[in-house]
Amino acid sequence: MKQRILTALWLIPLALLWMFAANDHVFAVGAAALLALASWEWGKFVCPAKPLLYAPAPVLCALGGCIALNPFSPSFGASVAASPVSVALLSAGALWWVIALALVLLYPRNVSLVRNPWLAGTAGILVLTPFFWSLLYLHAMHPAAILPFESGGANLFFVMLLVWCADSGAYFAGKAFGRHRMSPAVSPNKTLEGLAGGVLLSLAAALGAGLGAVKDGFAVNGWFVAAVTLAVAASVLGDLAESMFKRASGIKDSSNLLPGHGGVLDRVDSLTAALPVFSLVMYLGSGI
Repeated sequence: MKQRILTALWLIPLALLWMFAANDHVFAVGAAALLALASWEWGKFVCPAKPLLYAPAPVLCALGGCIALNPFSPSFGASVAASPVSVALLSAGALWWVIALALVLLYPRNVSLVRNPWLAGTAGILVLTPFFWSLLYLHAMHPAAILPFESGGANLFFVMLLVWCADSGAYFAGKAFGRHRMSPAVSPNKTLEGLAGGVLLSLAAALGAGLGAVKDGFAVNGWFVAAVTLAVAASVLGDLAESMFKRASGIKDSSNLLPGHGGVLDRVDSLTAALPVFSLVMYLGSGI
């Protein structure tokens, strides 16, 4: 616990500085570094003996999207927010999470398939590249009519806060009312009652933030509620999917990069699903 707290003392301020103080280009460099570390950790599911061999795959896919939008342009952030590249990458991520749901529900009967390096490798690209892109997308989204806050960093932090509320709501609701397990073979402690509690707490937090932003032109509408609900549900699936790959590979933590917390994937597993799903729904709802 002591090591966990010590790590959080430098990790949280660094993350907040990155989200709120960095311009679009500096933020993208930080997101690329996060992607590279997560890709190396995912490589342990693909080729455990040499995970570095896999790491370039998601990074190169993300780099291809950036090059298509000219990352050196002063309008790079605006391009991310409005480009068809965004909807293509975010849609690819959403499609993967539909497949991941089936894999989680079938586990452990499909353990040999989950261990297949080709499946694991493709999954890594479809998880990490859209996650990277959703970071850029949310950080570039400033109009209050689309998301609750004027600041891109605040919008990104808002979605992360929803996931943290979901985790907290699921924990307490699961402890108090949990009876029906979602996926006992993957994560025995997660229940449907916990999922419902997480969704309700996140919706309450989202509506509170949205109503507080009405004066700035933001409108709480069906797209917003759908985005929050789907993002929270996806966050649970992201956690379950990474747990499934770790169990199939016999790995407890994705790495020891963050003492007391495990690896980068262990910290962002829920966000890898929640951020792309939320971004895609808001993209479609914004009419861009």
